[in-house]
Amino acid sequence: MIEFRGAGPAEFTERLDTVIDIYTAAMNPPPEQIAGRKTIMRNHGTYPHFQCYFAELRDSSGETPPQTVGFAYGFRGTTGQWWHDVVIRALADHAGEQAAHAWMGHAFELAEIHVHPDHQGKGVGRAMIRTLCAGRAERSAVLSTHDRPTAARHLYASMGFADLLTRFVFPGGHEEYAIVGRPLPLG
Repeated sequence: MIEFRGAGPAEFTERLDTVIDIYTAAMNPPPEQIAGRKTIMRNHGTYPHFQCYFAELRDSSGETPPQTVGFAYGFRGTTGQWWHDVVIRALADHAGEQAAHAWMGHAFELAEIHVHPDHQGKGVGRAMIRTLCAGRAERSAVLSTHDRPTAARHLYASMGFADLLTRFVFPGGHEEYAIVGRPLPLG
């Protein structure tokens, strides 16, 4: 049975090795990027209104410790955060200042959502997103995902996330991303 357990910044930081292990299994990044990703994630834990949920597989007897099979976290985006600043500028250039601020002015930024490959396709990611977004005070939820037909891209679309930007390349990068958003609450 999978249960979702909330964690604040302190526990998230304590469990960064587990987080990185799941991230690595799910995303298969080049090994030289892992240390940098860990630093970025550690910094995310300091952002305003940070919240994380761990997906934990528990046996029915409760005799063995739970196995963490996924995690999702986010925070309120604000000026001065790299992703927020890059995306709001690009969205303003594409759709205008008013649209950019409507989406990004009081947004919950879903920074990372990852499920270990052995547990993907079973509704864990969807349930983590719903749990993470429940009761949020922000008016929208936004995130970036690879702009190609992936399971994640399909999941976000099925949850009502609409394309805000497509074929977007972050500064210094080369991969194309979609920036997607939807109003909160999820419903």
